[in-house]
Amino acid sequence: MPDGLKVFTGNSNAFLAEEVCQYLDIPIGDANINRFSDGEIQIQIDEDIRGTDVFILQSTNAPADNLLELLLMLDAVKRASAWRVTAVMPYFGYARQDRKSRPRVPISSKLAANLITTAGADRILTMDLHAPQIQGFFDIPLDHLYSAPVFTKRLLELNPENMVIASPDAGGMAMARSYGKRLNCPLALVDKRRPRPNVAEVVDVIGDVDGKDVIIRDDMIDTGGSITGAAAALLERGANTIYAACTHAILSGKAMDRLGESQLTKLIVSNTIKLATDKQDHPKLEILSVAPLLGEAIHRIHEAKSVSALFDPTDQT
Repeated sequence: MPDGLKVFTGNSNAFLAEEVCQYLDIPIGDANINRFSDGEIQIQIDEDIRGTDVFILQSTNAPADNLLELLLMLDAVKRASAWRVTAVMPYFGYARQDRKSRPRVPISSKLAANLITTAGADRILTMDLHAPQIQGFFDIPLDHLYSAPVFTKRLLELNPENMVIASPDAGGMAMARSYGKRLNCPLALVDKRRPRPNVAEVVDVIGDVDGKDVIIRDDMIDTGGSITGAAAALLERGANTIYAACTHAILSGKAMDRLGESQLTKLIVSNTIKLATDKQDHPKLEILSVAPLLGEAIHRIHEAKSVSALFDPTDQT
């Protein structure tokens, strides 16, 4: 059995790690992440972790240094004789490249899974994977958390009696359906095509949204083109107000400009990815914390208790 619980973090989302440790009522692990003069990452674990149950919290969003930091921390902790090492990735990057969609392209999410396992992870804890089948890319135990309890609590405050849950594409209908069941709301689908990466063109809206308050639910928002385009199409079909609820706020490129110019009333996201201060302060952006959910999952893994018991069956998208 392990001799205690330790949570360490890299630089990708130290604020979330601190919130998780506050929930668990433990100090954050003592580690130094520095750089050599040529830019190479240097990791030093500054406390004894022999025989302990170690969790390393690190989202693997861009830049690639976030993934490399996680790999180096896994190796350092494993070599320090930790009893078990769990990679906690609130956001699992490279998840959009989960198959060969064209000739001569990598399956990047599988490669990332292999690297994390080889580096020393004994198990994985992540949230709202872009493609659920990525769970099968790991040959070690993986706990897949759903942000539904966090988002549902907030969405219940938005008059669900007049609400419609919309998916921005066909691939997101499973998630939209689970929220429709939780909130007892009808569904809509924004049908679109992607002529190239990060570019989406709306083709049609399926479902009645006339006079309704619409919630566009998706696992992530990157450049914002899909969400703001869907919002415009829904308004053209007579929607009353448009909210977007996206777990992972990548918000790259011109996303913030698109958000400001859009007809969205509010974009609700979680803190799985650390945003720059100027983005956090955007008047149309609302950030929910998933720290209690992650903290409880870590506690349950450490105590060998069920993680799936945290969720309603309708959450299992």
